[in-house]
Amino acid sequence: MNEALDPGLCRLAELHGVATSYSPAPDRTVAASAGAVTAALGALGVDASGPDAVRTALADRERELAERLLPPTVVHWAGTGEIALGLPAGTRLEVRTEDGETRDDVAGLPLGVHLLTAAAPDGRTARAHLVVAPDRLPTPAVRSYGILVQLYSLLSRRSWGMGDLGDLAELAEWAGRTAGAGFVQVNPLHAAVPGAPTDPSPYRPSSRRFPDPVHLRPEAVPEYTAAPAVTDRAEGLRSAVLDQGGLIDRDAVWELKREALEEAAAAPLAPARQAAYDAFRAAEGQALEDHATWYALAERHGSDWHRWPQALRDPRSPETARARAELADRVGFHSRLAWLTVTQLTAAQRAAREAGMPVGIVHDLAVGVHPAGADAWAQQDYFAAGMSVGAPPDAFNARGQDWGLPPWRPDRLAAGGHAPFRELLRALFRYAGALRIDHVMGLFRLWWVPQGSPPTEGTYVRYDAEAMLALLALEATRAGAVVIGEDLGTVEPGVRETLERRGVLGTSVLWFERDWDGDGRPLPPARWRADCLATATTHDLPPTAARLTGEHVELRDRLGLLTRPLAEERAEAAADTAEWLALLTRLGLLAAADTGDEEAEIRAVHRFLLRTPARMIGVWLPDTVGDRRPQNLPGTWDQYPNWRLPIADAKGRPVTLEELTASERVRALFRTLHTDRPSAV
Repeated sequence: MNEALDPGLCRLAELHGVATSYSPAPDRTVAASAGAVTAALGALGVDASGPDAVRTALADRERELAERLLPPTVVHWAGTGEIALGLPAGTRLEVRTEDGETRDDVAGLPLGVHLLTAAAPDGRTARAHLVVAPDRLPTPAVRSYGILVQLYSLLSRRSWGMGDLGDLAELAEWAGRTAGAGFVQVNPLHAAVPGAPTDPSPYRPSSRRFPDPVHLRPEAVPEYTAAPAVTDRAEGLRSAVLDQGGLIDRDAVWELKREALEEAAAAPLAPARQAAYDAFRAAEGQALEDHATWYALAERHGSDWHRWPQALRDPRSPETARARAELADRVGFHSRLAWLTVTQLTAAQRAAREAGMPVGIVHDLAVGVHPAGADAWAQQDYFAAGMSVGAPPDAFNARGQDWGLPPWRPDRLAAGGHAPFRELLRALFRYAGALRIDHVMGLFRLWWVPQGSPPTEGTYVRYDAEAMLALLALEATRAGAVVIGEDLGTVEPGVRETLERRGVLGTSVLWFERDWDGDGRPLPPARWRADCLATATTHDLPPTAARLTGEHVELRDRLGLLTRPLAEERAEAAADTAEWLALLTRLGLLAAADTGDEEAEIRAVHRFLLRTPARMIGVWLPDTVGDRRPQNLPGTWDQYPNWRLPIADAKGRPVTLEELTASERVRALFRTLHTDRPSAV
């Protein structure tokens, strides 16, 4: 118990999954403030505003738990024996299975999410969602290497100013057939919040369930008829980036694509396509209606639903229903865009598998959604009002972090059988060979920050990780897909072990893999974990060439981001790099004569990754051409062009998809990977 807080408040918080302390380091515990705990409880609908309120709420919660027959969600891992419910003798059970069958016991249930009803002899009754899931997720059948890329940054001579789904399909085909790759991992392709300018970060989307039509290739839409004026403007957008050194202008790209797609949507669909579209709308149901309605309303009232007329802030109000009818054409347009985007995403995955990739496209699931966007509007009953997700202070950020994303309420999720999470997974797995979950620790707990307070004034709130992992295992198994958890940074004890036990792969980045419990030196390849995606870098870290040359330090110095003198930072970075290069040399992966040869060193880094037991090895596509610039530089906003840079060579010249696939430097790296390719698991 936390002595810094009232014992009653501590007990109340514990019973609702709200933490009263956190550990930024194994040997240090920090108390959460009473204000943070009270605010988190308030967002869960629990009044803890004073001693009397705490006593009342605590009595109510203890009575509720004592009288409860079943929790809102029950998990059973298939193959682990009988379902133990701990119910009183004589309790009658009824199960309505996912496919509509009714049973009077829980033995031999199929995989799925079923409705369980219990009636005890003392008159108590309960209903619960019963998740029957495989005890492990699918894992890759063979070890493979693949490509990591931010799709917007990969422009071909056919794209309209930013990479598109046609480029993704072409990259996957080339990578599978020519480079021997097993997967292509992309950034989140979730629908964005429209604006002027639109937030370029793919990690603050309007919706995680539906993809963004800005990624469409209009020429691949059968109803699209190219007009010379549109073609000329598309060429101008492309040339501004590739030939004139401009930044990717997402808003300009979308303005032009929207115009082209408006014309395409006005054309009637052929009978087979109309049938496919009708089937899509029927399958997506209310979720698609809400999504398209939000975008139609945003066109009229702006992209922050909190500022709409009061009645329209409720997706179920009569006024919203009337507005939906009045805007039927716009609702239909945005529904069709969702369908077209899912269609092209599905085609990209099909192209990847047909090219021989055992996994195909790895999609990225952002940790949350924008508070003003479509999901937050349509699912507002599931979100914690007045709260934002972030991270507590730690050794890397003494001020903590506030990501500006509203968290799901764990109590509402559990009561609804985690339906929003389940539907989100099902939607993404339609076109994903694998799913990367950003900040996978969020399945267990999230740092809640009261709006208007600094991140230091937050606290952790716990989720039903077992239920969420069970749903993840269920939907991934149904799709035959792999799941990768981004588990970098501070991770609660036991989380990595639980994820590994359930088959969720972790993420291991070369520069962070050191013997932290020993001498701190680089970790030899044999000591790396097997159940992971191993990479040299990520979108939030310096490209390998920048790290090898020390240019990442110079960049941070120019932007005023260093916390120590430049000479100290340079020396530490150089020593870190030298240690890794020395290990590569000792292992025979880098010839002594090649030290200082950037291309040889990058190939050696990837030979090292192949020496590890990692099931998946990722190659950051900008590394293949010596790009120096990170795609995102944490800690910056307008000081650096985050999420707007095309892939470029060592001199900063943009490199097209066509040039990448023809590059001898790129081919040499993939020849190395193919020669030393990993064997079957």
